[in-house]
Amino acid sequence: MHNPLADVPIPILDDLIESDYVRSLVVGTTAVLGLLGLLGLLLPGSIAGDLAGIVFSTSTAASTARLAAPIVLAGLGGIFAEKSGVINIGLEGLLIISAFVSVYVASVVGIGNAVLGVPAIWVGFLAGIAASTALSGVFGIVCIEFKADQIIAGLAVWLIALGLAPFMSTVFFGGVNTPNLGARIGWHYSATMVVIATLASWWALNRTAFGKHLRAAGENPKALDTVGISVSKVRHAGVLLSGVLSGVGGSALALSIGQFIGSGDTMVQGKGFIAIVAYLFGNYNPLGTLGAGVLFAGLDAIQIRLQQLGYAIPDTLVQTIPYVVVILVLALVGRTRLPEAAGEHYETED
Repeated sequence: MHNPLADVPIPILDDLIESDYVRSLVVGTTAVLGLLGLLGLLLPGSIAGDLAGIVFSTSTAASTARLAAPIVLAGLGGIFAEKSGVINIGLEGLLIISAFVSVYVASVVGIGNAVLGVPAIWVGFLAGIAASTALSGVFGIVCIEFKADQIIAGLAVWLIALGLAPFMSTVFFGGVNTPNLGARIGWHYSATMVVIATLASWWALNRTAFGKHLRAAGENPKALDTVGISVSKVRHAGVLLSGVLSGVGGSALALSIGQFIGSGDTMVQGKGFIAIVAYLFGNYNPLGTLGAGVLFAGLDAIQIRLQQLGYAIPDTLVQTIPYVVVILVLALVGRTRLPEAAGEHYETED
């Protein structure tokens, strides 16, 4: 008997390796870095020399790791949700709520204290993940069970978190910015989490039955339903994973500086939306998403250091780069394709 799931493709070779435009970007980036390093050696004290010193400095690597964590991790979460057929543009809200809750719980426990042997800062970290997962669960119920418009529901998640987190900070701490905890998670922890999550996501999506079911839910839900697997359960799992991974990213962002900043667009500053750009740029590939996230975070880290050296580069200009890049990629290459049933509701057949 023919298995309908056999018609749902699972890549054997990584799309990143087979993608001509990504390969070109890797070669181009390597060439630019090599040229920059050479100019830095030949022209010390020049703009090129300053830029080379920044790009190859440990502090830039640390800043890049800290800034890339929420982008990459939320991007990985977005892949799981969208591959299952649910478009989650509320990643920004998940990052915000996890960032606040992680700091709040760590402060309540008290730095220097522990719960069941777990230090306060890591208790806060886990609490942030739980908060993000819970919010994504509500989003999943609204979209999957009650068939709400996924874009509107995602915007609602973002707006709720954007208003709720600073409000709760004001209630508990007297201002939209919380006091500094006096302790933080090192950047190497963020980098390690990003690498592990990326490799685990790639393996889960491409080497497991769950990954195949997830792909089927987003590409051909009827085929999944035909073999007796619940489409709604698979989609709920994808959405919950987006909450878990975003929670890791938001908690890592806040606890890497030991504080939640709720002014303006909050300390998240659009990283959830850049995460969407990152996985589109990476063509729904975790490895491509990692590369895009590191690239965008690295540019942000570099402009911050350039400003500290007196070079007046508007941060708003740098923040537009991810969106411009992905538009150019989609326009010139056009390799990114939404899952066939993404954003569509599915009624289980009797």
